[in-house]
Amino acid sequence: MGSMEPHEFKLTEEGLKAVLPPLEAEIMGYMWDVRVATAGEVYEKMKEKHPDLRRSTVSILMNRLCERGLLEREVSKGRGGMRYVYKITTTKEEFEQKVVESIFDALMANFKEATFAYLSKIKK
Repeated sequence: MGSMEPHEFKLTEEGLKAVLPPLEAEIMGYMWDVRVATAGEVYEKMKEKHPDLRRSTVSILMNRLCERGLLEREVSKGRGGMRYVYKITTTKEEFEQKVVESIFDALMANFKEATFAYLSKIKK
């Protein structure tokens, strides 16, 4: 189980893409809307925008999001046998809060004086 901590922050990217690879960010955007889904359902949604995307790629990315701690999966038995159902482990707001905290912690650990100086400047 991952720790949900972003391991890198890309200053030039918007939103979730600053902390997740683009396709994983898109999958999470969708998962936060629906909360629970199968890889097949996510694939159907994703291929509207990415016609060349393979079904297996979506499964790999969703498993990676499980490793990152953003999704969890359980086996569900249906008519077609067994399948994985994926669930969000956190709200988008909680994740964004976590991102901000870890970036701040890194700034405080590495650039304490500059961070304090900047904070006192913007606080006014």
